[in-house]
Order: sequence, then structure tokens, then C-alpha cells
Amino acid sequence: MVDAAVHPAWTPDGPNLVVHADNLEYLAGLPDGSFTMIYVDPPFNTGRAQRRQQTTMVRSAPGEGDRIGFKGLSYSTVRGMLASYDDAFEDYWEFLAPRLAEAWRLLADDGTLYVHLDYREVHYAKVMLDMLFGRASFLNEIIWAYDYGARARRRWPAKHDNILVYVKDPEGYYFNSDEVDREPYMAPGLVTPEKAALGKLPTDVWWHTIVSPTGREKTGYPTQKPEGLIRRAVAASSRPGDWVLDFFAGSGTLGAAAGKLDRRFVCVDSNPQAIEVMERRLAPWLVETDRDGVPVATG
Repeated sequence: MVDAAVHPAWTPDGPNLVVHADNLEYLAGLPDGSFTMIYVDPPFNTGRAQRRQQTTMVRSAPGEGDRIGFKGLSYSTVRGMLASYDDAFEDYWEFLAPRLAEAWRLLADDGTLYVHLDYREVHYAKVMLDMLFGRASFLNEIIWAYDYGARARRRWPAKHDNILVYVKDPEGYYFNSDEVDREPYMAPGLVTPEKAALGKLPTDVWWHTIVSPTGREKTGYPTQKPEGLIRRAVAASSRPGDWVLDFFAGSGTLGAAAGKLDRRFVCVDSNPQAIEVMERRLAPWLVETDRDGVPVATG
């Protein structure tokens, strides 16, 4: 584990890392284009008091004004409209937008970002990502459907999460469906026996149960996501030996999936409980390091 006080000397041929740090501070010290795949599961509740801060802006000439987005375009008008519609938006933008901007910078030219959200916040992040990456870079909205939890009686029960998928370069991103585990056909009798035995490629709706409360995969960390879910994204959007990143790492599911698929990983979290869980869970793929991130002899 690397303490936040000293950023590790990350290098392409360095060890896998579990980093205890404020993610925005840590990401700023990493070089551009370092990761082929980034997966994040950000919280909605930033822990900050809500506030209204309406800013009225008009689009100005190139190089003028104080809020310029990617490609020189200003999106302040949209931001102001949304902030006036929902007073939680301004806080969420201030918290998440700079971290997503860092994700764009850190992605390799053929890289892919997966942002895992639920129905209450996905619309906020979609607007941000369209602005930061450009709408042409939007690849998919994956629906993770599951069947566990309380049963609502006054509305349709919410049994899905959303995963927004954006690529750095819409003309040159890496994606290999041959590496993805296939799944059974829902109606195997409608296809040939050969196809039924092979299974089908997943669509943008992923049926996968949650982490079993009594299963071996369970770490006890809240919000833990199933390894099979993240494995699918890692397998499709990175190659063996590629670097992958999760800067809201939690229980370290990305690291576990990456280690088993021979990818290299950096997992960042500010929660000491998360670091303890990850150090245990990811031990097979971690090398003991000193405070500067330099590997040291053990045993």
C-alpha cells in the first residue's frame, strides 16, 4: 500500500498498486495515456452540503471567458440550466467532473471508460461525459439487471444499474468480443445445437446476480460489485499486460478481475477500510513497496 503523502513512482513496468489517497490529488500525478481501461463506481453522496450557485454564462469567442471545455467549447449554459433544475447537481458536478476529466486524460488513445451508476444519478453523469468526451465517444449504456433485494409495492421495483461506456477515440478504440465469456441462449431450441453449445455474446443488457451474502467472493465491503460483471468489461476492453485503473476502488473488484486476466492494475481509494480489504483480497498480485512505491525484498 502507498500512503497519500507520497505518490508512488508509477512506471509502465512497475508493480500493481493499491493506493490510499484522495483520488483527484493522486490522479494529477500520473502521466497522460497510461491506462487502456478505466472502471469507476463513484458515489452520489459526496458528503458536502447542498448549495445553490447559479452562474449565468453566454458562449464567448475562442480564448475568452473563464469556463472552456474540451475542443474549446463552453458548456456553462447547460450546467446552469441543470443546476437551476436540481440543487444537487452543482455539488455533483463539482465533485465528479474534474475526476472524469482526469479519466479522459489518463486513457490511452485506444482506451475505454466504464462509469457504473444507478438510475438516480446516471442522467447527471451522462451530460458531463458528453461534454468532456464528446457525444461521438459514447459507445454504450449497459444495463446490469439483477433479481435480489426488496420488493416495491407502489412502483416498479428498481433492479438494475447503469454503466456508461465512453471511448477516447471513437475511430480507434480497442474492443475484442472474442475474449468475453459467452452466455446461454434464452431460447436454445431456436438455434442450432452447435450455437446453443457455444452460447451467445452478451448484449448491452447484462443479467448477473449480485454478490452472494454467503458466497466466497463476499468481502463484507458495502457496495461490492460481482467479479463476473467487471471481468466482462476488462476482457473486452484491454489486452493481457495492459494497465487498468479504478479510482473509486472500494473492495478492489477491478483489481481481482484484472489479476486473474493477466492485466496490471492501479486501485485508489481514500477509505482505510477499503485499503484493508484490498490488501487482503489482492495480495496474490501485489508486491511489497516502500513509501516511494519502490519494490522491496520480503521474506
